[in-house]
Amino acid sequence: MKKALQVIGILVAVAGAAFAAYVLVKKYVDSKKVVIGNDAENYVSCSCCDDTFVSETVA
Repeated sequence: MKKALQVIGILVAVAGAAFAAYVLVKKYVDSKKVVIGNDAENYVSCSCCDDTFVSETVA
């Protein structure tokens, strides 16, 4: 019984360390992301993709 509790304790400790590493890495990666702005504000439509697009060039 004592051996099983030791194994469970080791597994819990390893899981806790893995979770702590995950949280630290996630926090680091999130801090390195650069927010350029609102995508909706920077959206530029392409009229060539419209169904009603009429080219102004003369062939």
